[in-house]
Amino acid sequence: MTESQPKPQTVADDKKVHGVVAEFTDVDSLLAACRRVRDAGYTKADAFTPFPVHGIDTALGIKPTVLPWISLAAGLTGTTIALLMQISLNGQTDLFEGIQYPYIISGKPFISLPAFIPVTFELTILLASFGTFFGMWALNGLPKFSNPMFTSPRFDRATDDTFFLFLDAKDSRFDEAGAKALLGELGGEYVEPVMEDDSSKVIPKGLLIALATVICLSSIPALAVLRMRVTKSGSPRFHIFPDMDFSPSKDAQQTTTLFADGRAMRPDVPGTVRRGEMDWDLNFKTGIDMDELASIDAPRAAQLVAMQSDVAVDDEDEVAPEEAADEEASAEEPAVEEQAAEEDTADEAEPAAAAETADNTPWLTENPLELSDEALARGQQQFNIYCSVCHGMNGRGNGLVNRRAQKILATTWTPPSNMHDPTLYSDVYPDGKLFSTITNGVRKMPGYASQIKAKDRWAIVAYVRALQASQDATLEDVPESQRSGVEKEQAEVQAKLKAAAEAEAAKAAEAANAE
Repeated sequence: MTESQPKPQTVADDKKVHGVVAEFTDVDSLLAACRRVRDAGYTKADAFTPFPVHGIDTALGIKPTVLPWISLAAGLTGTTIALLMQISLNGQTDLFEGIQYPYIISGKPFISLPAFIPVTFELTILLASFGTFFGMWALNGLPKFSNPMFTSPRFDRATDDTFFLFLDAKDSRFDEAGAKALLGELGGEYVEPVMEDDSSKVIPKGLLIALATVICLSSIPALAVLRMRVTKSGSPRFHIFPDMDFSPSKDAQQTTTLFADGRAMRPDVPGTVRRGEMDWDLNFKTGIDMDELASIDAPRAAQLVAMQSDVAVDDEDEVAPEEAADEEASAEEPAVEEQAAEEDTADEAEPAAAAETADNTPWLTENPLELSDEALARGQQQFNIYCSVCHGMNGRGNGLVNRRAQKILATTWTPPSNMHDPTLYSDVYPDGKLFSTITNGVRKMPGYASQIKAKDRWAIVAYVRALQASQDATLEDVPESQRSGVEKEQAEVQAKLKAAAEAEAAKAAEAANAE
């Protein structure tokens, strides 16, 4: 049953009219009323519903909030402050003269953006969060301890089953009588003005006293902490969380009473293999044809197989068991390592001795890894990380470490191999032998079995072969779709070389004429 409309209410007893509100019983009538109000030119209208109503913002003509821009501006401010602070303090700039704290670490640059990322990230998130929180408060006019809408007892149903449409008196088109008539025409079930809240604005003394008491009590822990920091005591410290203060943490090489054997670190479980690592056989793990090795040197083959069963899982270092087996086998199998080291040394230092040294190890001649663009990209990435510091990005042995050693005239330095030396091509230096060298190391080069997974070591082998092949590539090796581009670039280079040669010849002729 529809309730009767109340008589129009105006300003009485010094009460201020804040607007007019109407009730609606369903979503469709509310949305239709919102569109009519928007079309009528009202810009300060609001709707209250017991549940979210899709499309009501558009119906009311509410513009997108500027809160995202406030968050963005606050976040960018945090980014700028963090970068300027770190660059100024660590970079020895003049912005904060006299209080710089430069970090000299491994010769790294003072202004190192990767090292600045954590602080920059934290300050960006912090200020963006503050901007979002306080921006939301400001845009919503918070804190607001009282709302005139609460003066109507009927408004309590806004959280139950009734929809309300409110026209604010601050709107330039607002007229109380006209607003009531418009809302009545739009199907408002009950239309009434929103009056000023006439309840007392004085905060009860009891509430003030309780608030002051809570503030005083909350300062006691802070004062106690401050007192502890400036005074000395002969009594032991009070431990709120004793299990954290007395945690029995031990380093890997220390002893402990927690276990019967007195070892702080649990030994690896023999014979275990990490999930997904059983796909590769011994040939893949060692770079050697194990069947052929067994027929040639059975004791050495048996030793390699035994070493594989002694490997345990080490997930933290991400080293596959077979890789660790390679490393242990190389450490406890001097015959294989000495042969590889002797032959590698002979390749570069004593070619004559290399010819006389017999290597009966049946190295794998083909890469067991399935070659693909992804595998070559992975090999290039690993090569650039681990190998290029000595061998150079192009593999010619001109890496940063080698150039530094030559610059300081290091007498004990052994230059790294030039990967484009014909003695290191696959027909002379098999893929399995190159894999073993990466695994076990040679001369100044350490073994990388503990750092690079076996699959990635084979990817490096594939990338090295690609580097070697690139030196003897011809135009026929280039895909037809790319040949025109290569020919064009080749022609441009030849033209530049010809122009440079002609310029040098002209200069030489002028110099001769001047003499």
